[in-house]
Amino acid sequence: MPELDGVRVTLLGGDRREVELARILYRLGASLTLFGLPRPGELTRARAVADGPSALVGAQVVIAPMRGLDREGRIPTILVPDLPPVAFDQRLVDELKPNTLFLVGQLRPPLRERLEKRGLKVVELAHLDEVAILNSVPTAEGAIQLAMEELPITLHGAQAVVLGAGRCGLTLAQKLAALSASVTVVEPRPERQARAAALGCRAVPPEQMVEVCAAAPVIFNTVPAPVLDRALLERLQPETLIIDIASEPGGTDFEAARRLGLKAILAVGLPGKVAPTSAGRILGQVIPRLIRDHLAGQVAQPAEEVHP
Repeated sequence: MPELDGVRVTLLGGDRREVELARILYRLGASLTLFGLPRPGELTRARAVADGPSALVGAQVVIAPMRGLDREGRIPTILVPDLPPVAFDQRLVDELKPNTLFLVGQLRPPLRERLEKRGLKVVELAHLDEVAILNSVPTAEGAIQLAMEELPITLHGAQAVVLGAGRCGLTLAQKLAALSASVTVVEPRPERQARAAALGCRAVPPEQMVEVCAAAPVIFNTVPAPVLDRALLERLQPETLIIDIASEPGGTDFEAARRLGLKAILAVGLPGKVAPTSAGRILGQVIPRLIRDHLAGQVAQPAEEVHP
């Protein structure tokens, strides 16, 4: 018998990684309802609906997009462009039964509080180490791809600064070093500085951030805090490229960058854009276990940082 045989799972929007995830859950026997996602032809028994509330009726598990909801709290339905935007409002919350498992990349606190008050079990996937570490690979590859497309120079031999040495920052630094870039990692924690140094990178504290950024043609930010403010941006070379992969709204003053003529890109959701099949399979490795654990009454443990 398939391991998720008959478990009622609703997927709410997303991108091509959620389509790949739907295929995996279907093969495991889940009873699928899709809202805001196209139904692959082989998913003959999956139900595709165009109404948010009806998608949630009877669901034991609800999976919202890894990229999260948009700034207005709406469900991303980019793969079904004809579907009107649907906000995840109280009407949808009221359709959910207590003890429903709600999985999402990340969630703003007010909605999380409403869901938990309703009695749901909420897990933010981007906070789980097993997701974040694996997800850092397509994120880093996507960031490097962007840099290659935008820079007029090769990364080989170029000075590259990575702000933050968390899971994503270290993976990115490692891959940049493998391309023979001269990588400097800015990180306040000594143990993370040591990890960056062990990868062959230069590691410096935030006190040296202005100095190293001013000399670099490309800066990658992974810190979800306002680290690239106007004062620092004014010290950069005019041709400096900034690629910000921190969770929205990023850590860059984008308006100041625009006014200064700097190119700054907020690159969120990279796994779903550059490697959706791989990103979907990462979710397909983790989510079935989370569902089994939930049905068995266990709770997933969160980690620290977010790179959806």
